[in-house]
Amino acid sequence: MLKYETDSRRVKPGQIFVAIKGHTVDGHDFVASAIKNGAVAVVVQNQKEYDVETIHVEDTEKYLKEHLVCEYQEKLSSLRLIGITGTNGKTTTCYLTYQLLKKLGVKVAYMGTIGFYYEDEEIELSNTTPDILRLYELFLNALDKGCTTIVMEVSSHAIYYERIAGLQFEIGGFTNLTEDHLDFHKTMEEYLQAKVKLLNYMKEDGTFIVNDDDEHSQAFEERFSLIKEIGFNGKDYRILEYHFTPAETTLKVKIENNEYTFSYHLTGKFNIYNMLFAIAIVHSYGFELDTILTQVKDVYPPKGRCETVKVFDSFAVVDYAHTPDAVEKVIDCYLELAEGKIITVVGCGGDRDPLKRPIMGRIATEKSDYVIFTDDNPRTEDEQKIMDDILKGVNKTNYEVILDRHQAIKRALELLKPNDIALILGKGHEDYQILGHEKVHFDDREEIEKFIQERSC
Repeated sequence: MLKYETDSRRVKPGQIFVAIKGHTVDGHDFVASAIKNGAVAVVVQNQKEYDVETIHVEDTEKYLKEHLVCEYQEKLSSLRLIGITGTNGKTTTCYLTYQLLKKLGVKVAYMGTIGFYYEDEEIELSNTTPDILRLYELFLNALDKGCTTIVMEVSSHAIYYERIAGLQFEIGGFTNLTEDHLDFHKTMEEYLQAKVKLLNYMKEDGTFIVNDDDEHSQAFEERFSLIKEIGFNGKDYRILEYHFTPAETTLKVKIENNEYTFSYHLTGKFNIYNMLFAIAIVHSYGFELDTILTQVKDVYPPKGRCETVKVFDSFAVVDYAHTPDAVEKVIDCYLELAEGKIITVVGCGGDRDPLKRPIMGRIATEKSDYVIFTDDNPRTEDEQKIMDDILKGVNKTNYEVILDRHQAIKRALELLKPNDIALILGKGHEDYQILGHEKVHFDDREEIEKFIQERSC
């Protein structure tokens, strides 16, 4: 049990409650509840005195961060940490790395968009990289259970808010940078610089891996000494040839002046990068290439990443693609594979970067044979306003709007002819819709399964 807690409901006897003033909730409103649950001291920014030891500070969040680092950094230093940043590919890269290391006998945990995984335990997370208190709590618990290594996605928000304070990464990586989160970072340069700050958390003798086919990798190469490159231009892990089928990829690469050819259960050009990235990480970790390549046939993409379902004589694909670049890459991938038409279901999240909406609308309609625009976590924003923004970028007439996501998916599946592919994009592993401030259960994969069951009766 950690010494500190910020959620009054989770306070246990003997803990110190730190009242954090958040964007929507102020922890100071719950001090009495924390004391009732057993807090022996409280850390606050106000001038009140409470019935337990009261510590007055100017910034409770800063206090918590400094004390967590001071008290737990040394213990966490025994973990071998691998941190990957970038706009797209973080989840798949980290999940593939996690699977490979696990198959090679490493006591490894994964942290990222789809949760925290260690051995048989799976914990849902509210953020790709959780707040520093939860992060430390999860890491320390895993360490106490025998974990030696953690592979984690590191979001730009996490770097900006110093949620990874006190951590030192042995291996780091940068996948790519494309337009996203500009509601927060404002410009692509600010977004890039937030990513580059991951280097501040690298061990001096650590290894940093970059996708050299992305021009932004140069910003990392200029600031760190031990860099390894992957890609078609990568000097360390170079892609030579590839061949796709709907079920797998055969890849030929050059590594350390030797050529290797192998197959694995992912498809698409973007997944070539994800797999090669994972191989480079595990190689840098210390395993021989021949040993690693014996395992790649037995790893799979995470839930909601190009997850393919056969729908009678056609296919449906569930994927998390929710940025212009990711949507384009997924559609391009299946254009290469499709014998029939591509029908795309896509939307944009509310209360998020509005600049990407018309771009995604344009890409979807230009690349697909037909598009159904729908809701994707509208949150507190008016769903019609979101749709109007998307349609500003559309110059074609090969689309319709069905705001109800259930009906939109059903419509796409009804349109399928033999060998057509329906791409259900945006939510991937998520099993909810965010309507207002409420999470309502909704799972794209379940919607497909329901459709198949209804039509099979």
